[in-house]
Amino acid sequence: MNDQQSYYETMYILRPDIAEDEVTNHIDKYNKLLEEFGGTILDSQMRGKRRLAYQIAKHREGIYVQLSHQGDGQHIFKIEKAMRLSEDVIRYMTVKQEGPLPTPRPSTKNSTQAEDDKENPKIKVESQEKQQVVSADTSTLGKDDTETKENAKS
Repeated sequence: MNDQQSYYETMYILRPDIAEDEVTNHIDKYNKLLEEFGGTILDSQMRGKRRLAYQIAKHREGIYVQLSHQGDGQHIFKIEKAMRLSEDVIRYMTVKQEGPLPTPRPSTKNSTQAEDDKENPKIKVESQEKQQVVSADTSTLGKDDTETKENAKS
C-alpha cells in the first residue's frame, strides 16, 4: 500500500465571520478526519483572512487554510464530502502533487546576511556596485525623458 501513496494539497476557505477558536476547531476536525480516513498529514497552515477574487455566497473575504497530506487517494472523497456538508467551508480544492512540498526553512534576514558576508564577501561588494550603477542609469533615464518631452513640444 505504501507504493501507491501520493502527495496532495488541499486548500479550503472558511467563512470570514466565524470566531478564531471555531477556525482552529475546524482545522483540528479536518486533520482528525483525514487521519481517520487513512491519510497522513504532512503540514497544516492557516493562511489567514484574505480578500476573495470574486464574491462567494455574499462574502468578499475568506479564511484560507492549506493542508498538505499523503495517502492512497481514497481519503480525498471522504474529506471533501465533509467539507461540502459544512456550512462554514465556502470553497475547497485538492491538487495532486508530484512529490512532497518543500518545507520552508526558518530564515531571519540578519542571520542570512551575516552568513552570506562570511561565505562570499566579494559577492556583496559586487552587488553594491551593481546597485550604484543601476541607480546612476535611472537618473540619466529621467533626464532623457524630460529632454524627449521638450523636443516633442517644440
